[in-house]
Amino acid sequence: MRITSLFAAFFALLLVSLAAPSSAQQPVDPKPLIDQLAKANFSQAEDLIGKMAATGDARVVPVLQAFTEGDLYVRKTDNLVFIGKTAGSGFELVEPLTGESAGPVAKSAITKIKVNNSLRRAIRSAMGGLTLLSPDRNVRLQAADAVMRSPSSENLELIEAALAKETDAEVKARMEEARAVSVLSSDRSVEEKRDAIHTIKDLGGRNALGILNTISGSIDPALTADVEAAVAALQSEQQLWDMAQNVWYGLSLGSVLLLAAIGLAITFGVMGIINMAHGEMVMLGAYSTFVVQQVIRDSAPALFEWSLAIALPVAFLVTGAVGFLIERGVIRFLYGRPLETLLATWGVSLILQQAIRSIFGPTNQEVGNPSWMSGSFPLGGMTITWNRMWIILFSLSIFFALLFLMKKSAYGLNMRAVTQNRRMASSMGIKTPWVDALTFALGSGIAGIAGVALSQIDNVSPNLGQSYIIDSFMVVVFGGVGNLWGTLVGALSLGVLNKFLEPSVGAVLGKILVLVLIILFIQKRPRGLFALKGRAVEA
Repeated sequence: MRITSLFAAFFALLLVSLAAPSSAQQPVDPKPLIDQLAKANFSQAEDLIGKMAATGDARVVPVLQAFTEGDLYVRKTDNLVFIGKTAGSGFELVEPLTGESAGPVAKSAITKIKVNNSLRRAIRSAMGGLTLLSPDRNVRLQAADAVMRSPSSENLELIEAALAKETDAEVKARMEEARAVSVLSSDRSVEEKRDAIHTIKDLGGRNALGILNTISGSIDPALTADVEAAVAALQSEQQLWDMAQNVWYGLSLGSVLLLAAIGLAITFGVMGIINMAHGEMVMLGAYSTFVVQQVIRDSAPALFEWSLAIALPVAFLVTGAVGFLIERGVIRFLYGRPLETLLATWGVSLILQQAIRSIFGPTNQEVGNPSWMSGSFPLGGMTITWNRMWIILFSLSIFFALLFLMKKSAYGLNMRAVTQNRRMASSMGIKTPWVDALTFALGSGIAGIAGVALSQIDNVSPNLGQSYIIDSFMVVVFGGVGNLWGTLVGALSLGVLNKFLEPSVGAVLGKILVLVLIILFIQKRPRGLFALKGRAVEA
């Protein structure tokens, strides 16, 4: 009898042990959890959201999405929860998990489930965890980012399960970071949290620094030293990246100054003309871009991606023609009288500004960015915008094209001859008046091309040119009048110097300090960094 009882007990224990794994593997049905939202308060609803996420059922994602958008409703007759869609004066109810229609109801037959900001944060975290197993790579990346922004210990097991299945290296690294952030908000061991701190430190950037600063006051005292060491290392690294970011901003500003000043360097160097209307040539180039884009929008929208390429020759020809007319109609009568030339070109600038106001109005005009000039991409701890990068490359290409023209063409030879000794060039048969006219047209055309580039990063308005004329003169004087290499070095140097001064003294005071430094520099080197050589120059 005793043997029979022992055998029966052993057999029952065996059945239980065999049944346990199968019952543990039974998936949890999220439908009862969803229906419990009908009577839950905000705190209870947050607990239910965590339990829904713990089921790992991807069908819960549309439910949570509807919840955060305020589209979950309770049917009063049976207290069941549905997704509600507006249909005429009533609503169309949809089964939350299957997406099947549950029929139309009147507005009075349902009650909306309320949601607050705390619940929305919990929902974002839960949705991030649930979409970690999505077959779409981009969805998984976004899910890992969502978990990092709203870490929760309830998502930890789901993240680890997703990590075990992940094969994409980038997604896996992002999930490792998301797991580390979630570990810090869990009750895991001190060693696991220490490893998580090192993982976040290796992540780098402002996000990692913000995470560690957030947890520094609530972390286990045994981990305080690790957090402080990681924060100190990240701060030092961030200072270097901030310096690199300032250099990048300075180079981008310098490239803008180079585009605006390079045409002025030619006319100022060859003709000795202080052209106060040069900024308006830049402005005309920007408005040429606006007109080209308007024509393309109205006539051939498919060509919009090529609008800047089409605007470049248009702006060059328009501003070059205007510059040619200004030189032939005004400036050629004023050579040798710099003060009168300054006043005359200033008057021309006012006329051009008012003409643009009369034609296009005084308000800013919208110039679109093609897709290849929109957005940005990260580079270490800094962000590079596509429009700035393309403008830097474009300004350098214009610089080297102009340098080639000056050094390798007959026209460039004539221009350099007139620059160095006008009388000798004239006696050798060079028609200096036409060299002057074509040089002024070339400088104005390059200013128009600068306007095309500036239309992508600045407001297109009648006052656009006034923002750059003073800086352009500073670049030309600092680099050396008429010297292209001096203009390049001067533009980039002043751009970087401006960006390093602005954070500490402000934009306005920074410009004043730059001007003072240039004045002091000119006292020592009146001809700038790279002085031109020639008998006429040295006389």
